[in-house]
Amino acid sequence: MPQDPAERRVVVTGPPRRARRAPGHYRARTEIDEQTTLGHTYVRSLMRSQLRAGLAAFAVLVLLVGPLPLVFAAAPEARRLTWTVLGFGLYAPLVLLARWYVRRAERNERDFVRLVEDR
Repeated sequence: MPQDPAERRVVVTGPPRRARRAPGHYRARTEIDEQTTLGHTYVRSLMRSQLRAGLAAFAVLVLLVGPLPLVFAAAPEARRLTWTVLGFGLYAPLVLLARWYVRRAERNERDFVRLVEDR
């Protein structure tokens, strides 16, 4: 005997769901989104590591650029020395410093993502 169309069951399929965690367990991303104290601590640790990298790069920059007026004052007539120091003695270390800083900042962010992700 055929079934009435109103009595038919509809089956909905979809991707399998992950098992739920215990109610007391929160993910770090949720902590950050909800701006809890723990989430604030996570973000603050990232900010501190980025600040440390920035201050280290700034300190090296000051050590590179700071003594230049003294070098130029010691030899006021040596224009070639001035351009040589600026072109080769300063530019290459600045590029290396910038490269180090970018790599360090990206590594800090990768470490933070690993900390926050649920794996």
